[in-house]
Amino acid sequence: MPIQFTTDDSPGYRRLALWQDIVCDVFVGLDCKSDLGSAFHGSVTRAPLGKAECSEVCSNRQHVLRTPSRISRSDQDFVLIALGNRGAGGVVQDGRETVIHPGQFALYDTTRPYELKFNDTFTQTIFKVPRDMLRRRLGSTEALTAMSFGADIPLERLAYDFIFKLCQSADQLAPNNAAALSEQAVDLLTLALSERLGTTPLPSSTHRSALLYRLKAHIRGHLADPDLSLSEAAAALGISSRYVNDLLADEDISFQRYVLGERLAQCRRDLASPVLAHRHISEIAFAWGFNDVSHFGRVFREHFGMSPRDFRQSQLRH
Repeated sequence: MPIQFTTDDSPGYRRLALWQDIVCDVFVGLDCKSDLGSAFHGSVTRAPLGKAECSEVCSNRQHVLRTPSRISRSDQDFVLIALGNRGAGGVVQDGRETVIHPGQFALYDTTRPYELKFNDTFTQTIFKVPRDMLRRRLGSTEALTAMSFGADIPLERLAYDFIFKLCQSADQLAPNNAAALSEQAVDLLTLALSERLGTTPLPSSTHRSALLYRLKAHIRGHLADPDLSLSEAAAALGISSRYVNDLLADEDISFQRYVLGERLAQCRRDLASPVLAHRHISEIAFAWGFNDVSHFGRVFREHFGMSPRDFRQSQLRH
């Protein structure tokens, strides 16, 4: 692939700032730091490959961060497969850390924070895949991020070689062939990852469980706020809105349905309390984040089989 972006034509004092702009444009919103100053160099190639994208990054020592604030300002939903070519690069995500050496690859997910660490000059090929392409084949990938693949296991090495060579010629392929080969590459990658899942006793993602616990705690702590929203909760946890819904999908519920259920449960509890019998029904509804009494009455009846007034009377009689 021909070089499309480079810092070489920029004055030394501008190179790192230009690299920041290049990386954010090609991949996802990132913060890039380096102590090389005017000696910094970086170049990137890029070519589409069906729904995926191939890039090659050649650069110097740096520290790259995908931060919660960056995630909250975007809705990038990709898994990046980094294939080592020259030098070594560290990947940190989901409580794990690994190093990618030449001939190896690792995954990281743009919906959650990650770090990339390069202590010297490096070259990597990046296969950028919409997360849904992997998810529909493999399910959740949280147990596989920041792990090295490809060194000694034949199927992993085959996946590395196929994706690496495919990316090298991505810009020379007809669009229909590129799309078909992209799907085949993800199929082969899925086989390699599935084999690792089947032969390595990977624990269930405690990181994912902890995030789900934090998400529910945040929702319960903000039920009274009528402006509680999916995007606000995602920003508070430093993850993407789609990943919030992914977490709740494990329990077969959406963000909106979960919030509604929690609010109704609190209203039901208060309506049944003799201590709160003096409070108007609308006052209780507003206290738990509802801002439309008619809507509250309708969804309460749908969930509990009677109106809020009838429910209160039935409880207070007992």
